[in-house]
Amino acid sequence: MRRFPSPPFPRQPQSFPGLTEKMDPRPDHGETSYKGSGRLEGKRAIITGGDSGIGLAVAIAFAREGADLLVVHLPAESGSTCRRHIEEAGRKAVMAPGDVSDVGFRVEVVERAVSELGGLDILVNNAAYQKPFQSIDEVSLEEWTRTFDVNVHATFHLTQLAVARMKPGGSIINTASVNSKDPSPQLLPYATTKGAIATLTVGLAQLLADRGIRVNAVLPGPIWTPFIPAGMPPEAVETFGSKTPMGRPGQPAELASAYVMLASDEASYTSGALLTIAGGQTVV
Repeated sequence: MRRFPSPPFPRQPQSFPGLTEKMDPRPDHGETSYKGSGRLEGKRAIITGGDSGIGLAVAIAFAREGADLLVVHLPAESGSTCRRHIEEAGRKAVMAPGDVSDVGFRVEVVERAVSELGGLDILVNNAAYQKPFQSIDEVSLEEWTRTFDVNVHATFHLTQLAVARMKPGGSIINTASVNSKDPSPQLLPYATTKGAIATLTVGLAQLLADRGIRVNAVLPGPIWTPFIPAGMPPEAVETFGSKTPMGRPGQPAELASAYVMLASDEASYTSGALLTIAGGQTVV
């Protein structure tokens, strides 16, 4: 419980999507701590939102477990750090800058994964957009639509495209949130999309079982990622994670093992699971 930083944190406002380099303290993505054991040897995976935060931690873990990766990231992010960690693990890194809300880009992502990785076994739908609002009057239809386009529509369409190219044994992992069950009113559009992703996960798990494809979701609690200084008021950043039983936010590295488990063949009977990782926070 004392291994990672606890609040109070410095106030550090950023514009969306935020930069890891500007965060204090710097998030831990498992750069020096994650040790692989071949659990994903020979697998081919797509990870969206993979250049920072949870996505970067998952990319590092997957590569060290033996997977080759196509990593989707925003054009404003270089992708160089993620690529370096993947290649240092001896795995292939295909970087795909773009916006998952674009239909054509989503088609390109799956086609590139199949052609450049030689197939597709795992899809991690992790890219997301969030913005806080103090009242419903502040939520424009444009903001509402943008949040759904990135968080829900892209998740469904990428899954649909990926499933068409997967063989039995494939794994879809969605990043939902504790907001799917305990929504923060200031994050109404985001929380609503995460509820949709949780429902989508459970429904798809039933729909795709006869194809031998598993679908699960991770529900993170407060995690120290660039989303926090970029998407929360400075005073909220200062105390971020303090209300959890552990008294601190989680680090991206602390979620990576959950994604590895859900992606691995060892989890062959795990589908339709909504796995909460929130430092003891209870959600029902």
